[in-house]
Amino acid sequence: MSDAANARPATWYVNGTVFAEEGKIEGGHVLVLPDGTIGAIAAQLPAVIEDHARIIPLDGDMIVPGFIDVHVHGGNGFAVMEGTYEQLDGMSRFHASQGTTAFLATTGGAGTDEEGNIAALKAAAQAMEQGLSGAALAGIHMEGPFLNEKRKGAFKVHELRMPDLGEMERYIAAAGGHLKLITVAPELPGGMELVRLLTERGVTVSIGHSDATFEEVSEAVRNGVTHTTHHFNGMRPLHHREPGVAGAGLMLPELTTELIADGIHVHPALAKLLYEVKGEMNVCVVTDAVHCTGLPDGVYGRQRVTNGKIYLDGMDTLAGSSLTMIQAFRNVLDYTGLPIEKVLPSMTLVPAREGGIDGRKGSIAIGKDADFLILDRGLSLKATYVQGKEVYRTACISDGEGER
Repeated sequence: MSDAANARPATWYVNGTVFAEEGKIEGGHVLVLPDGTIGAIAAQLPAVIEDHARIIPLDGDMIVPGFIDVHVHGGNGFAVMEGTYEQLDGMSRFHASQGTTAFLATTGGAGTDEEGNIAALKAAAQAMEQGLSGAALAGIHMEGPFLNEKRKGAFKVHELRMPDLGEMERYIAAAGGHLKLITVAPELPGGMELVRLLTERGVTVSIGHSDATFEEVSEAVRNGVTHTTHHFNGMRPLHHREPGVAGAGLMLPELTTELIADGIHVHPALAKLLYEVKGEMNVCVVTDAVHCTGLPDGVYGRQRVTNGKIYLDGMDTLAGSSLTMIQAFRNVLDYTGLPIEKVLPSMTLVPAREGGIDGRKGSIAIGKDADFLILDRGLSLKATYVQGKEVYRTACISDGEGER
C-alpha cells in the first residue's frame, strides 16, 4: 500500500440511495477504505465507527457505480492517436467530469499506418503503468486496422488492411499485455485465423465495420467472437432475406452488443428494441467519443461539429459522437423506460466484463475498487470517485462531522 493510501482516512458516505451489486438500498451507507476499495455496504451504520474515519452525508443523493467506456477515442481536444501521456491524461480528466471512472483507450483512424498504431499502443501501455489523474485507463481497444472497406464509415481506405497475423503479433507486443478488446471484420481473408489468435491471447474480439453475412458471423462466433462494435452502425444491416451482422447480434446469445446511445447513431426506438431483445446484461453502452467531443461547433481537423453531431468535414458521414456517459445514461432511461437499476449494468458491469476488469470494477461491491458517482435526484453529476479519490466535483458535498 502506498504512503498516499495510508494517509487517506476511511470514509463513510451516509444516507444515500445506494445502487450496489446486490441491490438498491434506500438510506444506505458505503465505507471506502484507505486503499481505495469498498469496505462495507450497509443499511444501518455500525454502532461504533473507526477512529479518524470521515463521514460525508449525502442527504438522499444517489451512489451509483462509475461508468466504464470501452469505446472512446478522445474528448475536449485530446486524442488517443496523438500518442502522448498528456493527451491521454487530458481525455481522462474530461471524461471523469462526465461520469466515466474507467475506459479503454480506443485506437483507429487519424491516417495512421502500422508505425502510428504501435506508437499509440505503446503510449497507452505506458500511461497505464504511470496512472492518470481522471478516469482510470483500464486497457486498450483497437478499432482496426483489419476492417472491411465496404463498411468503413469514417475510416479512410488506406487506413484499412487485410488480416495479417505477423502485424497483429507486433500490436500485441506493443500493447504490453494491455490489449483488452479489438474490432475486426472476420469475413476478410485470414479473418477467422486472426479471431482464433486473439481469442487464444485472452483478447475480447468484436465484429465491426463488417459486411459479414449471418452465416459468417455465426462462424466467427464459433471461433471466438463475443462482441459487436457500435451495433447497427458500420455493419451489414438486417434484411428479411439476409440478417447480416445487425440481425446476428440480435439473435445470437453469445454476442454482447455495443450501443452509441445518442439518438443519432441509433434511433431511440431501436435502442429500446436492443434492450428488449438482448437484455441489460448483453448491451454495452459506449460513447465512441472523439477528440472534438465537448468542443463548440466548428471544424477540427477531419471532423466537423454541428449541433452536437460530428461528421467528416465536407460530408454527411458520421465520424464518432459527441456523447458522454452521463448523457448516455439519461438517454437510455428516457428511450427504454427502464428503472435505473436495470440500465446501470449496461454502463458498468457489462463493459467491465467485456474489458476483462469485472473482478475489480463495474459495481459497488465489497473488495472492489471504490469507483462511483454521486448523482442528485435529477440525475445531475455531483462528484466522481476513482479508487476512493475524488477526481471531479460540481457541487459542495458537506464533510458533515469530519473525522471521528
